Amino acid sequence: MRLGGPPCCCCFTQPQLAAASRLRLPPARAANTTSESASRLRAVLEKVDDELRKGNDEAALSLVRGSLGLAGGLRCFGAGRQVPQRLYKLDELKLNGIDTSSFLSPEDRTLGSIERNLQIAALLGGLSVSAAFELSQLQALFLFVGLLFVWSVDLIYLNGGARNLVLDTLGHSLSQKYHNRVIEHEAGHFLIAYLLGVLPKEYTITSLDTLKKKGSLNVQAGTAFVDFEFVEEINSGKLSAKMLNKFSCIALAGVATEYLLYGYAEGGLADVNKLDGLFKSLGFTQNKADSQVRWAVLNTILLLRRHENARSKLAEAMSSGISVGSCIQVIEESINTEDL
Repeated sequence: MRLGGPPCCCCFTQPQLAAASRLRLPPARAANTTSESASRLRAVLEKVDDELRKGNDEAALSLVRGSLGLAGGLRCFGAGRQVPQRLYKLDELKLNGIDTSSFLSPEDRTLGSIERNLQIAALLGGLSVSAAFELSQLQALFLFVGLLFVWSVDLIYLNGGARNLVLDTLGHSLSQKYHNRVIEHEAGHFLIAYLLGVLPKEYTITSLDTLKKKGSLNVQAGTAFVDFEFVEEINSGKLSAKMLNKFSCIALAGVATEYLLYGYAEGGLADVNKLDGLFKSLGFTQNKADSQVRWAVLNTILLLRRHENARSKLAEAMSSGISVGSCIQVIEESINTEDL
């Protein structure tokens, strides 16, 4: 923001002009410093992108951590201000305007509707084919069994990948709301992970993009993270409370984002199930799991509310498919230090 305007030059005597010139020098130096800092930040993030493309996750994470606190370095990685961890009651969440029943059991109504319409179309198409080719009842039965076999193969060997590809592609093509919702969902995952100190390494918005990048139907669209530290702790059987907290918040960030934007969540059932599966593998009682979820929900919602501007700009950037490093730069440029 600029306050006021430049004074009229005819009002200055020669000595005053010299003084004014001296007064203008600090802003010029500040501008140069800002430009140099931005250049150094961009250089670091380009190296991070390069290491991530090579699959050198540890090197990328080391670059990010090494840049923290330096002039022109990163400020926001792992710097998100969090709420104290304790036992929160549902009433406390409600006082913060949070109704967990609206997003902890997400149901994708858009894709559900598309799937039902496809099933009706397939049934009508089958009847039309049967009538057109005058198939016998036995031939029609073979046709039905053949389609059922194909569906079973996809479900068992591809984990429903072909089905997901078809539904997701139609969802993005036919519903702008679905398309926008998926982008906002992934931006929530990305932002919360970064603020909690977990480095995102890649993301895809559509199943078709994922198929092109990975060449496999078994990999779903979404955001992937540099998680070797998490894997090491899981394999050692000693998952720290700090790591569990990060995982919990990141897992719930997508559904929490949808809840804040739309009042309910449709996507993210797989995220919730993964978190529930982790609790079960750790031997959590229902009360302990509920306590962890309530804290994670409150922490994630408050972070998303505080950094709404950054999340919005990040979603816009991710919709264009820019690199992880460029996404990080968007976050860094959108958050004020006072908000961390």
